[in-house]
Amino acid sequence: MTLWRSRIFLFTWTLAVLAVVSAIVVHLALRGRVVSLGYELGKARSEQARLREVKRVLEVEAASYKTPERVDVVARTLLGMEPPSADRIVSVSSRSVPSEPKQGP
Repeated sequence: MTLWRSRIFLFTWTLAVLAVVSAIVVHLALRGRVVSLGYELGKARSEQARLREVKRVLEVEAASYKTPERVDVVARTLLGMEPPSADRIVSVSSRSVPSEPKQGP
């Protein structure tokens, strides 16, 4: 009976040791994965912050393109435009424009 008990004890002990070792290995693997995901998350957050800053800068730049001063500078420098002379300005009134006189027979 002693031999039988010692074999059951040895089998149980081996099974318990294997279970503990397996649990430790799984724990270490999961811990490594958590650390890896933490680094990836940090990189993603820094990229997100960088992209938000780029978006903010581009929105400010786009708003500056819409100002009349900016349009005037671009028209004068890049496009070579000048203010129109007085003879080129035509006033448009809200009244109807008289039609040309009819020339009939």
